[in-house]
Order: sequence, then C-alpha cells, then structure tokens
Amino acid sequence: MSLERVRAITQRILQQFRRDHRTLALLFGAPLVILALLGYLLRGGGDVPQMGVVNLDGGGLGSVVASALERSKTVAASPMSEADAEAKLRSGDLAGYVLLPSDFSVKAQQSRLIAPEVHLEGSQPGLSQSILQAVSESFAALAGQAGGVRFAPQVTFLYGGPNFDTLDYFGAAFIGLVVFFLVFVITAVAFLRERGQGTLERLMASPLRRAEIVLGYMLGFTVLALVQSAEVLAFSLLVLHVHNVGNVALIFVLEALMAIAAVNLGIFLSMFARTEFQAVQFIPLVIVPQMLLAGIIFPVSTEPGPLQALSHVLPLTYAVEGLRNIMIKGANLTWSSLQLDFAVVLGFCILVILAGATTLRRRIA
Repeated sequence: MSLERVRAITQRILQQFRRDHRTLALLFGAPLVILALLGYLLRGGGDVPQMGVVNLDGGGLGSVVASALERSKTVAASPMSEADAEAKLRSGDLAGYVLLPSDFSVKAQQSRLIAPEVHLEGSQPGLSQSILQAVSESFAALAGQAGGVRFAPQVTFLYGGPNFDTLDYFGAAFIGLVVFFLVFVITAVAFLRERGQGTLERLMASPLRRAEIVLGYMLGFTVLALVQSAEVLAFSLLVLHVHNVGNVALIFVLEALMAIAAVNLGIFLSMFARTEFQAVQFIPLVIVPQMLLAGIIFPVSTEPGPLQALSHVLPLTYAVEGLRNIMIKGANLTWSSLQLDFAVVLGFCILVILAGATTLRRRIA
C-alpha cells in the first residue's frame, strides 16, 4: 500500500468539496440550523396546554382544587362556565377541562371519595396527559385538608379514547409525510437522471409536442406516486391498525394531493441541481423544517409564537391537520377547518404544478 497514493486521493476529494460551496454550506450550516430549530422548539417557552376549570362547588373543597390548578405550571388553567368550556373543547381551544360538581365537597366528606369529571379533547395524547397530571397534582394540594380520601377522576374523551396511543396520533401524520418525502426524493433524482442521460433532448427531436412531453412526465411520476399512496394507506389501516373514524376516500384524496405536489416540487427543484447528490441536498432544506414545524412531532399550539406563525404558512401543516381531522375527529367536507386544509393543499399543488411545468419547458427548450 502506498501512502502517497492514498494521500493523493484524499487531497482530490477535499479539493473537490472545496470547490462545491453549496455542499460545504449544507454540510456545516444545515446541522446548526436544524439543531437551533430543535433547541428553540424544546426550550422556546411555548404555550402549555389550555385547560378550563368549572367549579360549581362554590367555596368548599372545590375552590382548593381550582386554585391549585390555576397556579399549576403544567397547564394554563382558567375558570369558566360549563357551557363555555364545552364549546371551547369542541372548537379545539381547550385541551380539556375539569368539572367540580355542586356536591363535590359533600361527597368528599361523606364517601371519602374525590371524583372530579375530567373532559379531554383527546386528539393529542401528550396534551391529555398534561391535563391529567395537573388534576392529579391538585389532589395532592387537597389531601392536606381532606386526608384519607380516594382519588378517582371520571375521564371522558371527545375524540380518541383511553386506548388511543402514540401510534394513532403520529400515524395520521406519518401517512402523509412518508408519501411526501419519498415521492419528492424519487422524483427529483429520477428526473435529474433523465436530464443527465439526454433523454429529454432525444424526445425533443421526435415528433412529440412539448406539451405532450411535459404532461407525460408529470403523469408518469404521478401514477407511481398514487399507487404508493394507496399502498401506504392500506398498510397503515389494515396492518398497523392506525386509529381511523373518518372516510377512507377523503384520506386518499388528501394523500394523493400531497403526492402530486411532491412530484411537481421534485421536478421544479431538480432545476437547481446538477447531480443526484445535489438533488438529495434539498432534503434538509425542504423536508426537515416542515417535519419539525408542521405539527408532526410537536403540536403547533405548543410551539413558540414566531415558529407558530411560520408553521401556518407551510402546506404540510395543513395536510397533517387535515389527515388528523379526518382520521381522529371523523371530519368531512362540511367541516370548515377541513375545507381550509384541502384548499391550502390544493392551492400549493396547483402552484408547484405550474412551477414544475415552467421549469421543464425552460430546461428542454
């Protein structure tokens, strides 16, 4: 083995990277951006879950529990009427509320049982757990004044249920993310390969019209993307048994829109890459930020304020919210929130179709 030849190869690789400024920026800049984003998400002081406290017990033991909840750092608890709490729970403004009935103190003293009613929105297990934790901590504050009592909260769920687990929550989002991510990468790389091999130039020399070439490429990639979408959806529902109470056709339509958007986004961004390696570099720039900010891992409501504003302009945020509305809440097209989700995803889909078509025409002209 010649160390001189090894040194020469190493030097050539380093010189090659030195001339590729975009790769160097991605190699050393992207990790810092992603870590900074994660740090801000985890330590940015985002809002804690919003919780309602309905105290019908007046100034008895119920006031002790209500005061403990309002001082809690686990949730942001506010006193309100039962009607307001139920309305806000259904609109998604509250993660849950606790109801302390008018005979709360009497039952606690007579039967030595504390059984507050805890009503949870239920679609986000992490927020539901925070509500239950806060209620449990409030019992500790009450134990000093009413020792020897049992704590047995009566928990009801608006969506999901006691068996609704982490996979059920993440499954709806991952169905869309897997399709969007894989279709984007495969389209960008495959389309760049078509350009690199000169296939487009040969097609231009044939009797085919330019519009036929543009439409053919888009439909070819889209058909494969739709087949993949159907496969992912079937596997998630039939094999993994991800929670779903909605219309499967609606899920597929929204998933298909994401796939079509990913196809044309891959075609569009392939314009800015010269090699397959450069095409893959768009992953940390396009996919990772959306994965962190679209509510897939961290609920948008718990993100710091500036990041919430950024999340609300990302199309993947609305796709994820739409899938969860259908699968977890059983939403249909009469729901105003689902209409917004579909409108944003469809609008983004049309935008990238136009961008992808324009890019293809320029590159093959």
